[in-house]
Amino acid sequence: MTALAIDDLKANIGKVPVLRGVSLRVEPGETVALLGRNGVGKTSTLRAILGLLKRTGGTASYNGGNLESVAPHKLAALGLGYVPQGRGMFPLLTVKENLTLGLTGTPDPEIIADVFRRFPRLEERLSQPAGTLSGGEQQMLALARCLVMKPSLIMLDEPTEGIMPKLVSQIRHEIDEIAKRGISVLLVEQNLRTALRLANRVYLMERGTIVHEATPAALRADPSTIHRYLGVSL
Repeated sequence: MTALAIDDLKANIGKVPVLRGVSLRVEPGETVALLGRNGVGKTSTLRAILGLLKRTGGTASYNGGNLESVAPHKLAALGLGYVPQGRGMFPLLTVKENLTLGLTGTPDPEIIADVFRRFPRLEERLSQPAGTLSGGEQQMLALARCLVMKPSLIMLDEPTEGIMPKLVSQIRHEIDEIAKRGISVLLVEQNLRTALRLANRVYLMERGTIVHEATPAALRADPSTIHRYLGVSL
């Protein structure tokens, strides 16, 4: 069963169309990258999937279930995780409070122990306000908070944005480890090298729709397509 299926998804901001018919798939255990220039609708796609941006057409389904009638705040309990652009931290709450926010019961001790093995800095800073962490540490906390909810699919919006280069490799490693555990990943990422290294498949987006689908290997062999849609070179 497909983990995430988006068919002809449309959405507006006000009266302005931002999604003009987006269709994509994420299979179980697969990492899919959604790439494009700024303003083409990548973040809007994630928000429309979650119901944070009202859909005006098309469908979004998760593990075979239509998301149309599911309230956004109930998606985490279904196993659909989301790490937004900017990380979505509550800066005045402690690391521990951010980590367990949204849980309805006691955190699974095995998962907490696993999170601390992956992100030992968080255990060292449990009582520290999240707003005092570095950008990289906040991104670790955002990933950890998502993992605590036991997701089967995680959507990541610009996870390496604004992070010091020496920490980008660690974030990239942790995303790769998440995928190796069988968790599906839908990744929006401006860092092309990171996206091509992590993804099994890539969708390129322009003007609110998908314009190209390829494997990372095919894109590396086709620099003209990369330059046309992303304006960069490998």
